[in-house]
Formats: sequence, C-alpha cells, structure tokens
Amino acid sequence: MPSLDAARTLILDQVAVLPAETVPVLSAVGRVLAEEVVMPWDMPRWDNSAMDGYAVRSADCAGPARLRVTGFLPAGGLPQGAVGPGEAVKIMTGAPMPPGADAVVPVEQTVEEDGVVRLADGVRWGAHVRRRGEDLHAGEVALPAGTLVGPGEVSLLASAARLEVRVIRRARVAILSTGDELVAAGAPCGPGQVHDSNGLAIAAAVLMAGGEPVALGIARDDRAALRNLLERGLAADALVTSAGVSMGDRDLVKEILAELSVRQIFWKVDIKPGRPTAFAVRGTTPVFSLPGNPVATLLTFEQFVRPALRKMMGHRQPIRPLRPAFLQEAHAMSPGRVSLVRVRLSRRDDGALLASLSGNQATGILKSILRADGIACIPAGQGRLEAGHPVGVQVIRAGFDAGEA
Repeated sequence: MPSLDAARTLILDQVAVLPAETVPVLSAVGRVLAEEVVMPWDMPRWDNSAMDGYAVRSADCAGPARLRVTGFLPAGGLPQGAVGPGEAVKIMTGAPMPPGADAVVPVEQTVEEDGVVRLADGVRWGAHVRRRGEDLHAGEVALPAGTLVGPGEVSLLASAARLEVRVIRRARVAILSTGDELVAAGAPCGPGQVHDSNGLAIAAAVLMAGGEPVALGIARDDRAALRNLLERGLAADALVTSAGVSMGDRDLVKEILAELSVRQIFWKVDIKPGRPTAFAVRGTTPVFSLPGNPVATLLTFEQFVRPALRKMMGHRQPIRPLRPAFLQEAHAMSPGRVSLVRVRLSRRDDGALLASLSGNQATGILKSILRADGIACIPAGQGRLEAGHPVGVQVIRAGFDAGEA
C-alpha cells in the first residue's frame, strides 16, 4: 500500500503527454502550447509615441521652449513630413514618430495657442518614445512550447497575426458510477436508494482540470453490463470509476478490469480519507477507481486524477504545491496514515496563511469540502497537532496564491 507521494509518483510515471492539435486562438485558452511561437516582426513594429502630446527634437528643448506646430499625427496615421528645427507635431499614443523627432512631450505639460506650443520644462532624448523592437525582435521566440495560454499570450498571438496555434489535446475522461443503490440525479429515489452525485461531481472536477468528461452513467452490480461499460470507458484517454473497489462480495470492478487486460498498479493508498483508491493501466490509458463516499471521491480525485490529467495535457506543474500555513486550532488524527484535512484559509497581518478546520472532518460531511479553501496534508505519524503548528496546504480555491497547478 503506497504512501500519498509514492502513489502519485507511480501514477505520473505511467501517464504520457497527449498528442497536439491545431485550434483557434481563443480555444487555446487554459491549454498548453505544443509549439514555440516565433515573432514574425519587431514589436513594436516602428518607433511610436507612448503618450498623447507633441513630437519634438530634444535638441530644441534643453529648457523651456516655444515651438511651431506643423501637423497632427493620429494613431494609424502616417507622418507627412519631418520635424525641423523649432517645430513640433501634435501626436497621439501609438502613432509612428515622424522623421526628425526623437522625444514626446505629454500634452498635460504643454500649452498650445495660435499654432505655437509652449513647453514649461526641457525634455530628454527618447522621452515617451517606444522604440522599434524594444519588446520583441523579429525571429525571437516569444512563447516557448509548454506555455500555458492566458489573456497575455492571446494578446501576443494576435499581435503576431496568429489565428490558430498548436496545443496539447484535452484529455477525454470516461466516468462511471457503480452500485445498485444509485439512481440518476433528478430521478425519484426508492427505499434504500441515493442519487448519483459522484458522476456529476467528477465531471465537474474534470472540467475544472481542463479535460472533457464523457459520462457513462451508472453500472449496476451485473457482470455483463459492467464489463460493457468498462470496455467503452477504456476507449477514452482516461477512465474514472467511483465505488466498487472495496472488500465487498459484490465489488466487481477489480475483477473485470483484470479480464480486460488492465494491469494493476495499486489497489489501496495509505491515506485518510480515501484508502480504497485504486490505479491501473491498459496500454497508455490510466484507470482510476475512487471510493464511493462523495468527500473521499473529491479528495482522491484532487490528489491522484487531477495531477495525471494535468500531466497528460502538458502542464509543467501537475501537482498543486504545498503552501506553508499555521493551524488555528488543535486537531487529532489517525497517526498511521497521511491525513487530508479540509481547511479554510485566512491571512495574518504579516501575510502568513492561517488554516482552520472547515467543519466536521468525517467523510460523510460534504459541507466540510464545500467550505474549504485548501487541503492540509498532514504526514503520517502525527496523531495530534496543537494550534499554531505549521502545516502544508494545497490551495484549491482562488485568492490564496494557488499557483499554476
């Protein structure tokens, strides 16, 4: 039975990056570049004004000066002539610098009257001028392969006239819930039945990880039906099942997966909650069998499935990093296993993270994960932690420096 870290290592060693595909630029947002993007031209493409103001010759403006305004140059316009001695051209932000001018005086530092602009102070050479190529040069690698595409990257791609780009394909993740007691969400429940929340919850987690969920529905405890659904699931990039892997007499998932040439890697992990978590592979397809308890399902998805999917989709940091935090209250745990504790986060005046329990930590209490900002990973061997004890926390909610992962 591997530890938390050992289990993740086994998983990440088995999964590979998916192939690339070419998509429109906006469809690349949140995905990882599979190619480097080289600038086809300089950025900026010409010397241009960084301010609304007047293009001048700095040699004429060593101190206060009066200059004759000879033209107006809007953004998108072209210079109609050079700026000569004692002259200035009114210019807008982004407009190309006219020949002869080497500086811009912001409009708020000037007074124009009767075709003459007065400058209260001198101006240095190059002031408020954006030089050609000062951002990027033609032929320069602007975005290396492996870059996560966000708004800034889209801006650069648009500036490079790239309408399409190659990115790592999204992982298609088949999701299967098992159990005769389950009914579809929204359907009426009979005696002893419960709604299948795990199927939709896992699908939501797949979407947030950047993948594409493929719902297989609910498998009853029937060998033929279960085998058919598992075969369908193995055609996806990854297969995730919930329940059906414990020691019960009717837990058939493990047995049927073996019949389908799925190779067992591990069937338990030394963590709490989530011990009955299994991982196997067939070829390049990872298979995750998660516990049926909804809290344990979400916690084990976060620890094992999400890192695998992120690696498959090309992310450099597939595991959420542990951020240092301090417990706000004492907490007792089972000393033999790593404990995954749901916590709320706040900040001290000095910026340090503070972690307080998000509620009852029993695996049947869903509220504790709804209210959680992070997961404190408490090493095995620590039976009780006092208030103020340092812990490592994976941030799962935005606002607390969650990092790329």
